[in-house]
Amino acid sequence: MRIILMGPPGAGKGTQADFLTKELKIPHISTGEMFRKAVKENTPLGIEAKRYMDSGQLVPDAVTVGIVKERLAEADCQKGFLLDGFPRTVAQADALDVTLRELGVKLNQVINLLVGRDALLQRLTGRRVCKSCGATYHVLYNPSAAGQKCQLCQGELYQRSDDTEATVANRLDVYEQQTAPLVAYYEKKGLLLNIAGNETVEAIAENILKVLGSEQG
Repeated sequence: MRIILMGPPGAGKGTQADFLTKELKIPHISTGEMFRKAVKENTPLGIEAKRYMDSGQLVPDAVTVGIVKERLAEADCQKGFLLDGFPRTVAQADALDVTLRELGVKLNQVINLLVGRDALLQRLTGRRVCKSCGATYHVLYNPSAAGQKCQLCQGELYQRSDDTEATVANRLDVYEQQTAPLVAYYEKKGLLLNIAGNETVEAIAENILKVLGSEQG
């Protein structure tokens, strides 16, 4: 199976990616993982990517696509892969199409996790972190037994600046603007599978596997 996993921040992509890659026995490939690997191995593209990352700039598409191509050409991807966090734009999707043609393989499916904006805001703004030990809680899903303090060390709990409602709302706006054309792109190719992401982790995973199975069958 060669799959792309899409979904807004807070949709639970990481959890589903871990489950699917174990179940389907394919590697989970994220842009972050690819960049770290290329940088660690000191590949020419890794060196170039590091230059941008170190200066706080976005890594250009040409470098990102080159690193993706290097990763997909590795032996563990011959039986399939799950791409997470790439492509993010139509230009990257076009470049991925070219790369896959060069490698002689095709995408099987693009899974798009759908979660309502209110639910995403609730998930993403509810995180609280301990100032002392770094333990993470959620006001609704995983509250501290010690109330406003950490149940492990009694440290003060706080909300990170990137978890505030204004910041989260902006992240969701950016995601929607960036990926709406990508959703249409894969819909047109007949590869897009919309999956409701507001159920339990197990139910979502079961739904994805069921749909993948029927598409394959």
